[in-house]
Amino acid sequence: MGYYDLSKSEQVQFCNTMEENIFIDITEEKVNYILLYAADPDTYIRKNTYLILGRLYGANPFLQSRIIQTLGQLLENSNEKIRQTMVNCLGEIGRKEAEKVLELFEIALFDTHHSVRNAVIGSLKKMGEVNPGPILNFAKKYLHHPEAEIRREVIHGIELRGRTHPEEVLPLLKEVQFEKVKRVRNMVIHVLGQISYKKDCLEKVMQDLREWENKELVDEALVEILDVHIRYKDFSVKTYAEAKLYIENQFNR
Repeated sequence: MGYYDLSKSEQVQFCNTMEENIFIDITEEKVNYILLYAADPDTYIRKNTYLILGRLYGANPFLQSRIIQTLGQLLENSNEKIRQTMVNCLGEIGRKEAEKVLELFEIALFDTHHSVRNAVIGSLKKMGEVNPGPILNFAKKYLHHPEAEIRREVIHGIELRGRTHPEEVLPLLKEVQFEKVKRVRNMVIHVLGQISYKKDCLEKVMQDLREWENKELVDEALVEILDVHIRYKDFSVKTYAEAKLYIENQFNR
């Protein structure tokens, strides 16, 4: 039976029990319950696990070092679900205290399993949205890493901050405008599209793109930006027609 097969009252009771057991683990320097919940096939139980750990970290300063130690220990576990859950917990903590978890993110960034790397991207996004400074510095450190997938992860990880503050992520994207690997290059274009459709964002992106040297990539990005205005028409500040006219005026087309 999964978490959402339970009634509302049963869900509350189950979560309370989870929190009590995880608290016991942390205070007794054990991981028995944490391992059990973090490896559960039910996504929502794993989610509750990292949310509970995040809450316990915030509410109990005297347990913080122990929780960080536990997360680091379990990042080496052979089960990818456990490692994924720990990365998601790092993301919760990092929304306020990124500096305390970035060293562990450097380990997770190189994980061999795609689900763990996806958790890294998701966590970087949610941390960067509210605590951008450390995350943008972290991403900048890896923009030119020899492994293409690492470059792709950090570029994707700055997307969410760019949706509200494109001026903060555009310098990083400009730095990799001559990326050769198609998968990474496509991510640069994807992020440019994602940071272009909210209030005042298209204007900032266009102003920046006019100064880029890689005109071929800019042309592809403009196509993606207009496509985003179609796909996200219910959320875009400008209509497709307005965005198209604005872009044409900016690039004399």
